[in-house]
Amino acid sequence: MIDPAKLAASTATPASTKPDTVPESATRGQGLDFVREAVRSDLDSGRSQGVRTRFPPEPNGWLHIGHAKAICIVFEVAKDFGGVCNLRFDDTNPEAEDIAYVEAIKRDIRWLGYDWADREFYASDYYEYLFDMAVKLIKKGLAYVDDLSDEETRQYRGTAVPDKNNITFTPPGRNSPWRDRSVAENLDLFAGMRSGEFADGAKTLRAKIDMAHPNLVMRDPVLYRIRREPHYRVGSSWCIYPMYDFQHPLSDAKEGITHSLCSLEYEIHRPLYDWFIRECEVFPSRQIEFARLNVTHTALSKRWLLRLVQDGVVSGWDDPRMPTLAGLRRRGYTPESIREFMSRIGIAKTNSLVDVQLLEYCLREQLNREAPRAMAVLKPLKLVIDNWPAGQVEMLEAVNNPEDPAAGSRQLPFCGELYIERDDFQDPPPPKYFRLFPGNSVRLRYGYIITCTGVELDPATGEVTVVHCDYDPATRGGNAPDNRKVKGTIHWVSAPQAVPLEVRLFDHLFENERPQDVPAGVDWLKTVNPASRQVLAGAFGEPGLAVAQPGAAFQFERLGYFVCDPDTTAGRPVFNRSVSLKDSWAKIEKKQQA
Repeated sequence: MIDPAKLAASTATPASTKPDTVPESATRGQGLDFVREAVRSDLDSGRSQGVRTRFPPEPNGWLHIGHAKAICIVFEVAKDFGGVCNLRFDDTNPEAEDIAYVEAIKRDIRWLGYDWADREFYASDYYEYLFDMAVKLIKKGLAYVDDLSDEETRQYRGTAVPDKNNITFTPPGRNSPWRDRSVAENLDLFAGMRSGEFADGAKTLRAKIDMAHPNLVMRDPVLYRIRREPHYRVGSSWCIYPMYDFQHPLSDAKEGITHSLCSLEYEIHRPLYDWFIRECEVFPSRQIEFARLNVTHTALSKRWLLRLVQDGVVSGWDDPRMPTLAGLRRRGYTPESIREFMSRIGIAKTNSLVDVQLLEYCLREQLNREAPRAMAVLKPLKLVIDNWPAGQVEMLEAVNNPEDPAAGSRQLPFCGELYIERDDFQDPPPPKYFRLFPGNSVRLRYGYIITCTGVELDPATGEVTVVHCDYDPATRGGNAPDNRKVKGTIHWVSAPQAVPLEVRLFDHLFENERPQDVPAGVDWLKTVNPASRQVLAGAFGEPGLAVAQPGAAFQFERLGYFVCDPDTTAGRPVFNRSVSLKDSWAKIEKKQQA
């Protein structure tokens, strides 16, 4: 065996030296989690002389919130122990990979708040090294060229089956007829695979481990397959490509990764990871698994997300209904809210389902503190104040953010013609309805108390088109000399100065709490919520919204938090609702603590 310390010193950027104590940041949140405990133990025992982690995305799609959990873990663990984190693209599947995905991934990681400096690597840069490692295994008698087809390989490997007591067990597999080829023959055939002598799928290179192993992963896994598919980085210089399970531990070793942190689905692959490390005699990276993120009403399968895009169910990877980081960003989620969400859920050893309302709560809490307030009317109904002085326009003072006195105030135009929400007038009113109806009084936000005196109706439909009111001049801005009180306050927009808006309201893309639990025989695509996107093209906003820039977030008073969308054009802002004002999670959390 080679000296791991010497190998670590010769690969990639050196990891930081071992810290004397565990940093305070490693104990924040829910306490020292098991991942950090394992890292600390390795440092204390001398197994690791520093900490180097990696984030290894496959460039075959855009990052989603499940990846955000992994990103936060690998970068934060490295930082907590004075180490570094590499970004490595595990690009060994040319059929599905593209440089556009690489750029999208890098953009999203930086947006989330992390940077890898000059530690950007690609598995495709290691193809020669990986080939040499495969040759090494052949020479040790631990790998052979096989002629079985993919289907035959699966049949020979065997599958788990229930016995007569319905207890699952895995019968031994069968050795391939070509398993005992000589080292010389295997070397010659493997060289022929590389030089293109054989057709796609005609041969594979497999590890020679144990076809009776209880773990199917260990039953002579495939290391290389023949694919004449141009690679986005290396072109057609290779016609054989390494399998993920082979390249991953060896790429980790190549970079001197001390702790290979990955989701729980790779736990079953850890014996194979360790086998490659041991038999190739490379740097002993350690794999540690944590529970992957599962969120209610959310699908995080790349295959599902790709189909949603390709079938036109969503407008693209950055559709605000998508759980991709780009979609969440366009929806109005912030890096801070996502990191706070990850901090709250912590790192667990077992899979669980997290309520999406917790994610919404984290965003709502941040925007409540930081987002400026504005008034907008989504489904407008005209209101006319009959006793308002003709042609008069007043400026009313409105608070920008009651949570932040330093945010100051703004001036809003007010006149005798306003828009209010259609839902703020009912005739007849339902029980305990405190908004406008004939004879009732309400306060206009920042303005006056008004009393409904009548309505105008559309003669064809009978629908209310205009609400008529009188106002009390003595009640401006909360003043009421006679101590008169009203139970309802509604928002409004001055009609002559109103800015036309397009507003997009979003709901869960999947109504099912667990979208993956699809009944047998049902196409999961048919379970997509048909009402997950609603466009309101006739909305109006206060004048200041006319200059809103894409990405700017606001609280539309009484309506929720909204973000300006990139589709915004001059004179017509487009807003996406990020999250409602309703705080369901706070009630759930309070009940859990009781």
